This record gives sequence, C-alpha cells and structure tokens, in this order.
Amino acid sequence: MSAASVGYARLQGRSRRLELDPVLLLAAGGLLAIGLVMVTSASISVADRTLGDPFFYLERQLLYTGVGITAATLAINIPTSLWERCSFVLLLVAFIGLVLVLVPGVGHEVNGSRRWIRFGLISFQVSELARVLLLMYLASYVVRRQAELRESLNGFLKPLALLLGAAGLLLAEPDFGAATVLVATGLGLLFLAGVKLRHFFALVVLAAGGMAILAVTSAYRMQRLVAFLDPWADPFNSGFQLTQSLIAIGRGELTGVGLGASVQKLFYLPEAHTDFVFAVLAEELGLMGVVALLALYIVLAGRAFQVARLAAAAGLAYQAFVAAAFGIWLGLQTSINIGVNMGILPTKGLTLPLLSYGGSSLLVTLGWLGIVMRIYHEASVSGRSAVLKRERRS
Repeated sequence: MSAASVGYARLQGRSRRLELDPVLLLAAGGLLAIGLVMVTSASISVADRTLGDPFFYLERQLLYTGVGITAATLAINIPTSLWERCSFVLLLVAFIGLVLVLVPGVGHEVNGSRRWIRFGLISFQVSELARVLLLMYLASYVVRRQAELRESLNGFLKPLALLLGAAGLLLAEPDFGAATVLVATGLGLLFLAGVKLRHFFALVVLAAGGMAILAVTSAYRMQRLVAFLDPWADPFNSGFQLTQSLIAIGRGELTGVGLGASVQKLFYLPEAHTDFVFAVLAEELGLMGVVALLALYIVLAGRAFQVARLAAAAGLAYQAFVAAAFGIWLGLQTSINIGVNMGILPTKGLTLPLLSYGGSSLLVTLGWLGIVMRIYHEASVSGRSAVLKRERRS
C-alpha cells in the first residue's frame, strides 16, 4: 500500500472524529467565564434588593449558558450543507418571526418595545435568531449569484432589499441598534462577495443617510443623540446612563477598584448587568482588565476570519461566508456596545456578546459559534483530503 493510501485511510478514520478549533474554544470559554463573573458582580445588589435572591441573575445566566452549549453541540454535529440547502426556509422563518413579534397578543412588550415572544415563563428576542438566519441565507445567495453580484447593480439591490425589509421590521419594534448591526453586517458580507466598489460605497452612503434621517426624525432617538453629544448638560435625566458609565470607567484607572467593589453598580448605573456590564468590568478590573477582554474579542473575531479563509481554501464558499459573517457581526456589535459605554456612540440597547446578561443573545451566539466550529471541522477534513488526493494522483 502506498504512503498516500495509508494517509488517506488514516484520514478516513480521523474524519469520523470532530476537529475542534482550540483557539475558538479557549477564546469563547474565556469570555463566557468572565461574563459569568461580571454578571454576578454587576447584578448581586439589585437582585438582592428587588428579588430577594442575590444570585438570581447568575443562576439564570448559568441556565442560559447550559442551553447555549447544548445548542452549540447540536450545531457542531449538523453538516453545514443542510443549512445551505434550507437557506430559503431559514429566510422565511426569519421574516415570519419578525412579523409575529409585532402582532398584539403574540409579541411581548417591555419598556415600549415589542421585541420578545413569550413561551411560558421564558421570553425570546426574535431579532437575535432572525439576524443569523438572514445572514445564512445571504451567504447562500452570494455563492449562487456571485457573478451577478459582481457584474450588475441589480444583483446587489436584491439582497439589499431583503436587508432593508428586515431592518424596517426591526425599526417597527423599535430596535434601531439591531437594524443597524444587521444592515452593516450584511453590507460587509456583500463587500467580501466582490460587489463593484462604486455600487457598494454609493449604497453605503445612502444607507447611512437613511439611518441618520431616522435618528433625527424620532423624538426619543433625537433625545439620545443630544444626550450623547453632551451628557453632562442633563446628568440626572437624559444623560444619566452615560455619565454614570463614564464615572465607572474613570474610577477603574489602571488596575481597578477590585472585583465586586464597584460603586456605580449600586443602583447608580442602570442596566449594569446587561447593556453596561463593560463599564462595571472597567471599574472593577481597570485598564488591564479591559485590555485582556478586548484581546479575547480580537482573537475570537480574528479566528472566525481564519476559519473563513480555511473554508475558502478548501473550496467551501458558503461555509466561508457564514464564518466571515460571524466575525463581522462580533466585531461590529462588540465595538458598538463598548463605544456606547465609553460615550463614543449614542446609547443603543445592544448586548456585549457572551458577556451581558440575556438568554436570547447568549443562546444564539453560542449556537452560531457551534456552526463556525462545524465549518472548521469540515474545512480541515476537506483540506487534508484534497492534499492526499493530489498525492495519490502523483
């Protein structure tokens, strides 16, 4: 038996085992661990006062983490070709979900926003899942219509219309932040697919202009924008969240005030365990903790792009675009959340991936990570198989 045949036989035996990327696992595991610690620290006082159980949010987050890891395990074991074949069904499910959440009696309203569907005692934020399903369909579209995308404006306008339709439904909830992230991630994916630069930049300008118009024509969005520009003008009303977040970050200095010793989380900083968990981390762990956190996010997003490159090299175009979409989304949403906490961007209700408290976000993010892990497995096996086949032919 030739060396190539022996190698191929060994490959067949190994391919039955899942190839898991240790870098993805370690980075995601590190962020999850930090998230559990920071959710506990940020919520312990408010949970004790309002619910009588200081560890209420930790227990719920642990439950969400367990369900999310289960979802990731299932996703790792599902061939990505199945997602590609069912891409149109995924698109329908995404739009049906976004419509259903707006139906009175079906969608659950909290603080004036109708973003959730309740299943007994559990609420699920539909936009979290819809975003992933839409981007998976978009990945399928750019593979099937890549020539049309590169050659004509019409090929670019079709997927853009889908993105804007979904964004319109998100704005009706209203969820301006989720709409912005979805459109930006979708445009990033279309850019990677090779659309003409003049078409891309023209529509980016139009999309940015449209978002700006929506921001200034809505009273509550305009109030957030004014507060963002000068939060200290009204620090006890419209600028309260941002000023408290900036105070927390400033108190952290180099090494922080110590884990659990945050003052701002003690009923000063609203949503300390959800949208503003980064501010609590900066206060308690300081600049050194922030740098470590950012390093983990950079590694995770960068590794997703490496998996995309590995898949592209193995001839798995759809899988490459799905992995790239995860990297784009992770980088965007992380940057926006941290930018809001630091006063660089207007306040938006976006979670910090894998860190903020929230079942829908954590479940969907871990499930999507499972798909990226599956892509790594398939790309690794396909790449080695191609090498061995070339060796056999030679």
